[in-house]
Amino acid sequence: MSQDTFLARQPIVDGKHNLIGYELLFRTSAQASSANIDDSYRAGLSVLSSTLVDMGTEWLLKGKLAFINMDHPMLMSEFISLLPPQKIVIEIVETVKPNDDLLARIEELRQAGFRFALDRFKPNSGQDRLLPLVSYVKLDVAELGRDRTAAIVRVLGKLPSARLVAEKVETQEVFDWCQQLGFHYFQGYYFAHPEHLMARVLNPGHATLLRLLDMVRKDADIKDIEAALKTDVALTFKLLRYINSAGFGLSCEVQSIRHAVSILGMKPLYRWLTLLLATAGTHPASPAQARTAITRGRLCELLGSHSMSKAEQDNLFITGVFSLLDAMLDTPMDDILDRLVIPEDIAEALLHRGGLYGPILALAEACESQNPERIEEQAMALMLTPEQVTRDHLQALAWIEQIGLD
Repeated sequence: MSQDTFLARQPIVDGKHNLIGYELLFRTSAQASSANIDDSYRAGLSVLSSTLVDMGTEWLLKGKLAFINMDHPMLMSEFISLLPPQKIVIEIVETVKPNDDLLARIEELRQAGFRFALDRFKPNSGQDRLLPLVSYVKLDVAELGRDRTAAIVRVLGKLPSARLVAEKVETQEVFDWCQQLGFHYFQGYYFAHPEHLMARVLNPGHATLLRLLDMVRKDADIKDIEAALKTDVALTFKLLRYINSAGFGLSCEVQSIRHAVSILGMKPLYRWLTLLLATAGTHPASPAQARTAITRGRLCELLGSHSMSKAEQDNLFITGVFSLLDAMLDTPMDDILDRLVIPEDIAEALLHRGGLYGPILALAEACESQNPERIEEQAMALMLTPEQVTRDHLQALAWIEQIGLD
């Protein structure tokens, strides 16, 4: 049905304790205190997936920077291009051995607007070649000790472009000492332990993802891709949240699936779908709930066709589909809407069955309950005849059979 995703974030602050960002840390459970990583590439994918689609950059970062650890395979992957550069600092982990291909890749990402940090830097370890390319250098002051830390800071002080970050700052005494040495930013238990975060997420079906990947690869028509996306509640939810995230900097909300696909473009859409496929768990949404949600979305769309524009009908489809998210995620609807950028009319319908779309959603729910009195009352309020409502309901049920949703 749904699955929990876990992440930890630890604050990074300046000398006055002002928050400048978070280091995002992979976790396997809510109780885990460390990553316990067997596959660093998959751990990196999990952080990317959580940042992009499960938790969302606005809720997760609250306008601050995200420092994300990446190893060599992740640095070379195309998934990075899905991240919003202005919000991300890529931490190059200490195990990365620079070569010409990696240096070229980092320069390419720098040109795209990404910034870099060297994690747990040590001189003469191979990381020196990366120093001219990074904006931050992080030193583990607990591991290095005072004498070695001070010596490294003196050398790095000759690189004015790099800001120094002291890691493992555990006490007031260590913080004061690091400030005197000339560190710009600080991270450690003295300020905060990593904060564990959890989000209940829907996983799209593997079959739908594979079909969409094949369609995108073959450059299928947008209307066909839109139709395929409409058959999966999780994909619809994740795509609209991703495209409306602050990273895109759009001046208006994207309300329809077709509009989202048009803005994203085929190549980024392919990468996004691949990321979802690589990180999808084994617990897709309940088939019965998914079927009900999509049928409800289609019914709302059809009921709105008698009096509303095509754009408003698109909104009605989203309204109907999203109206079951609280049940599917076992999470209150107002908590879900805190993490999702959607038009106010849709939110009002989902929360209170009010606004422009609320009465139509209420009518669709009445049709499902097979309550003749409620159906008649809601239909009359919308100036729809019983015959129109019955016809639309039957068309919605026929449509769900035609698309072959199990």
